[in-house]
Amino acid sequence: MSARKSERLLNVVICLLVARTYVTKERIREVVEGYAGQTDDAFEKMFERDKDELRDLGIPIEMGTIDKFFSDEVGYRIRRDVFELPEVQLEPDEAAVLGVAARVWQHAGLSEATTSAVLKLKAAGIQTDQSALSAIEPHVGASEPAFDPLWAAVVSRRAVRFQHVRSGASEPTTRTLEPWGIVSWHGRWYVVGRDRDRQATRMFRLSRIGGDVKTVGDANAFTVPEGTDLRSLVSELAPPRPTSEAKVRARTGSCVSLRRRSNAIEPYEAGWDLLHVPYADSAVLAEEIASYGPDAVVEGPGEVLDGVLRKLRTVAGV
Repeated sequence: MSARKSERLLNVVICLLVARTYVTKERIREVVEGYAGQTDDAFEKMFERDKDELRDLGIPIEMGTIDKFFSDEVGYRIRRDVFELPEVQLEPDEAAVLGVAARVWQHAGLSEATTSAVLKLKAAGIQTDQSALSAIEPHVGASEPAFDPLWAAVVSRRAVRFQHVRSGASEPTTRTLEPWGIVSWHGRWYVVGRDRDRQATRMFRLSRIGGDVKTVGDANAFTVPEGTDLRSLVSELAPPRPTSEAKVRARTGSCVSLRRRSNAIEPYEAGWDLLHVPYADSAVLAEEIASYGPDAVVEGPGEVLDGVLRKLRTVAGV
């Protein structure tokens, strides 16, 4: 999926989600970047494809009449209550595209361009509810301080230097990277690019980047290799497949990421479930479990429990 198409789909969602009434197809054509300039026939085909694709992703686009006295004037909307309640199932590559687009759109540097649909709706006199935008914000744990400077480097094509702590290591190493893109993968943010120190393509998890991310050299210092597919790279560079299983007590309604990956979920006791979570790296799983605080308790194995305890002691300064 191209970046232009991703932005167009996101703006369609924004347009239909924030509007308090049904939005006509003509109005959507006016406010969503990417539809303007198309012939009538090309717009009709593009809009129908976009609607089908969003519905395939689990986004409930509803059609109805603008005025109850004139049933021939129809429009579209996304009801916030319907949109929020079902769990939208996305493939990792789809989540990566929409997740990054949603996160970036909220940042001040790009907000003017990516919220144009909302601004045009308001200018047209259509009442909007911008609080509904929180419904499509990706939740991937705590905010990553490295996100902003890395994204700016991706856009400006500037190399960066940062301290990175590899999984299982206690001391950070300095890495210099030409960042090609940022990807959300299984609830975590990663930056992908060419590692100048290793002279190879590498992927780094943002939560393992400490200290300041510093730019190196001038803008437009590198180009992303032609034909680069970040989704394929992520699947190749991602951690190995799970070979073990941990049992984790999870408070009802919490630990969504763990629940999605679980091989099985069993009732445990009032207010708790027992999750059978597959994993490949005990340290990585322990860090994730620790991030849920009192909502998750490890039942076993010992290597995961020990990892959680070490993480919590570190946070507590014990």
